[in-house]
Amino acid sequence: MIKSAVTIALVPQIKTGPWIFWENLEESMRKAADLGFDAIELFTGSGDAISTEILKKLMDQYKLQLAAVGTGAGKVIHGLTLTDADNTIRKKAIAFVQEMMEFGALFGAPVIIGSMQGNVTQGNTHTNSIGLLAEALHILDEHAASLGVKLIYEPLNRYETNLINRLDDAAAFIESNTFNNVQLLADLFHMNIEEADPAASIQKNRQHIGHVHFADSNRKPVGYGHTQMESIANALTAAGYDGYVSAEAFPWPDPDRAAAQTIRSFKQFFK
Repeated sequence: MIKSAVTIALVPQIKTGPWIFWENLEESMRKAADLGFDAIELFTGSGDAISTEILKKLMDQYKLQLAAVGTGAGKVIHGLTLTDADNTIRKKAIAFVQEMMEFGALFGAPVIIGSMQGNVTQGNTHTNSIGLLAEALHILDEHAASLGVKLIYEPLNRYETNLINRLDDAAAFIESNTFNNVQLLADLFHMNIEEADPAASIQKNRQHIGHVHFADSNRKPVGYGHTQMESIANALTAAGYDGYVSAEAFPWPDPDRAAAQTIRSFKQFFK
């Protein structure tokens, strides 16, 4: 069964980003539970930014799961990416992701590699940068195996990375590197920019998809843009996808109404 999730960001430096709830963890979790969400997706500054005991208590109290953990703070706060030309920075980036993985694994949750994948840096080639990304993901793939969790790789649109932008290319990347624990994130906002037919791309690459970001064409909550959501929902259902559909969308017009619109849209297309 496809499950719903809503994003909660606890990193002040990313307050302009596409996350529904902000700052107050318990209040956000209460609101998510009241609306009927199954889970939360967390964005924190580090793997020890939240007490695991407190989070477990809140999850039990509000009967919520942890769908995934974002790693974007590694780039935003620390300037770390997995494809930096500096080997020392790449090692720090890997260590940061590993720390986040260890936090997520306590709750059976994967981490997401999005902005931390980086870009082709000046003086480097695309082929070499993809090689650096593969090298890092091999290390993280093994770490995921040791923790018993998956690692989620997210193709971003061309305005955010010049590495891999489409599900087809990301799937080929996974297959050519024979990763065992790396899955793909199908982000509907990025796919709206890069994919000629998002539903067809999801159907074609269904065996690799481990997480979905639920946002409309303008990155507002689904229903506030022009994404043809019915065909995408049908493709996910037909593919037997049973993971999370998580609202990584702008809190427009405000967090409460954005969350309410998201759960209405989720129920419309997946219930």
